[in-house]
Amino acid sequence: MTNEIKGILPVVHMPYNPDETIHLPTLQREVDYLFETGAHGLCLALVSDLLRLTPEERITLPAHLVEWAADRGPVIINVGAESTLQASHYAHAAADAGAAALMAIPPLTQAMPESELRTYFEVILDAVDIPLMVQDASSYVGAPMSLEFQASLFDDHGDRILFKPEATPLGPCLSGLRDLTAGKARLFEGSGGILLIDSFRRGIAGTIPGVELLHGIVPLWHALHAGDNARAYALHAPISAIAMLQLQGGLDGFIAIERHIMHRRGLFPTTTNRSPFSFTLDSETAVEVDRILDNLEALLTDAG
Repeated sequence: MTNEIKGILPVVHMPYNPDETIHLPTLQREVDYLFETGAHGLCLALVSDLLRLTPEERITLPAHLVEWAADRGPVIINVGAESTLQASHYAHAAADAGAAALMAIPPLTQAMPESELRTYFEVILDAVDIPLMVQDASSYVGAPMSLEFQASLFDDHGDRILFKPEATPLGPCLSGLRDLTAGKARLFEGSGGILLIDSFRRGIAGTIPGVELLHGIVPLWHALHAGDNARAYALHAPISAIAMLQLQGGLDGFIAIERHIMHRRGLFPTTTNRSPFSFTLDSETAVEVDRILDNLEALLTDAG
């Protein structure tokens, strides 16, 4: 497996049976699809319904994902939890399964002082010897962490620390971390495509989108690397329009519309969500998503 962590690293979506259990054959096909579409690796993270997975699922899924990746790219596992003990258990399971790196959000139930957060991240780092991507997902869940605190983790652990900042405003957060680490830290963005162009120009090492728009994100990423601004902005428009509709529902808005698109494209047999679920995809929003998706796919066809 190439364990170099860079490029396009989508977060897998969780396909469910009607009884809300995970449909593993569909998840395996999703892994094949993302590599066939041009991804460089994959993640198990928040839009994988991480917060709704059972402890057993979080222990067993890393081994499945690493097996299905089959040396095609790195697998990154989010081990964020409400206690250091839980997080270290998930970290051991991910590392033992062969994950290339971990990702972790802070505990969510209450804001933690940075002294406690430092202990939390240090316990995860001590549990294994693979890199850790520190994720501030405060645009969706949890409380923000200061840039200075995050940079201090890099000062102490060097290349073992990667960053996925998602606090608001994203661009200045990326630039702040870049500058506080003297441009040495590897930074990743996960805006669903909305801020990908701006993030790219600030020096990110990669993007962590969902799978549902991967067929558009891949050519957008390549256009940016080629300096083809006209192509990049043309692709960016419909991708961003869909992501803006997702943002209306917060994290569950992203998940619901992701499942809708995955089902429409024949990648998921159902759009079943694991309850309770905070966002309902109404018919008018679904029609608008489909209309924009048609525009994106026409753009991709014309270029092909």
